[in-house]
Amino acid sequence: MLTSKQRATLRAMAHNLQPIIHVGKAGVTENIIAQADEALTPHELIKGTVQQNSPVSAAQALAEICEKTGAQAVSSTGRKFVMFRPRPDDPGIRV
Repeated sequence: MLTSKQRATLRAMAHNLQPIIHVGKAGVTENIIAQADEALTPHELIKGTVQQNSPVSAAQALAEICEKTGAQAVSSTGRKFVMFRPRPDDPGIRV
């Protein structure tokens, strides 16, 4: 569980990141989960976006993806969300 200071630090680090995960009209699919899982391993901190025609909100998408990938939710603002999962063997981001 991240503290508010840790979340603030990670949010600041994610500010300049481009979204890697794009949740579309199909919602959170197995493909989205797989993409997030693959992206979290090398990057640790990733940003995603929810398209306007998506049936889920950014908070719902973030919660579902985090639950299935073992990541931790950092923030959900508007249609963007940020998640964090440190590498188990060699964490590059220390919070």
